Amino acid sequence: MFGFSSKEGNKSLVVLGGNSNPELVSEIAKHLNVPVADVLVDRFPEGEVRVQIHDNIRGKDVFIVQSTCTPPNENLMELLILIDAARRASAARVTAVLPFFGYARQDRKDKPRVPITAKLIANLITQAGANRVLTMDLHAGQIQGFFDIPVDHLYSINVIGDVVNQRAPRNLVVVSPDVGGIKMARGYAKLLNVQLAIVDKRREDASQTHVMHIIGSVEGKNVVIIDDMVSTAGSLIEAVKALKGAGALDIYAAVVHPILCGPAIERIKNSELKELIVTNSIPILPEKRLPKIIQISVGSLLAEAIKRIHQDESISSLFSKAGVEA
Repeated sequence: MFGFSSKEGNKSLVVLGGNSNPELVSEIAKHLNVPVADVLVDRFPEGEVRVQIHDNIRGKDVFIVQSTCTPPNENLMELLILIDAARRASAARVTAVLPFFGYARQDRKDKPRVPITAKLIANLITQAGANRVLTMDLHAGQIQGFFDIPVDHLYSINVIGDVVNQRAPRNLVVVSPDVGGIKMARGYAKLLNVQLAIVDKRREDASQTHVMHIIGSVEGKNVVIIDDMVSTAGSLIEAVKALKGAGALDIYAAVVHPILCGPAIERIKNSELKELIVTNSIPILPEKRLPKIIQISVGSLLAEAIKRIHQDESISSLFSKAGVEA
């Protein structure tokens, strides 16, 4: 654990959060050696979000930790109202910390008459009064450009890579589950010093995919599938089946954001996937926990980034080991 005085620099540091992931908020504050700010976040009788920041945050550097995960609309409104409350309480700077940035999958017009929701959310966060954004493993890196305020984009590759290196057997191949994930998978292949393969698939709709073929050799090798999120697990399990059919041995998956909705748990439970390694960017409910799902913490990574932002230090140096830049 590292820590520092919350009075360092010319602004004192405040960490607070909504209801999306209170355990992660507490962990971040513990790493920073600061208390979690006293905040009321509940509902009025008709369901509207009610917020009141009880602590004095005037002139302070405020970090609001809130993933826009399930339920996404509730958690998004909590985030926006918390930002507005902090701005109106005369915080010197308000940073929205989103370990998971929801609505990221609609980042372009790929069909007629559809929204670019990721841009809309960026606008809402900016208009609510955030001065900067700290997020992690965006679904598409270009989403950073949707914001008109500074964005610090973290990568969990070093945290996940260390765990994969410990748990996965030798004779390993990193696999990207689609062409869009090649850059991320290549980073893991470089970090682990192993070969790279790609699953070529065709997406039928938001939850259904069809594997076409596999680019690269996986026969007689152990495999780790790398992805940024797992939702219904349809794509993941299709990839597992295809890799087994191509002669792969033990199959692992390392996925940053465990959305795990719909039939995901049942699919993972009944699959030939040996282990699924995820982060705590999104909390996993007790009824969704499985022995083969290994959840690791990114609390220290987020805390270190918050500390560096607070002290006006470099963020990109956190990722020099993996050869990526934030």
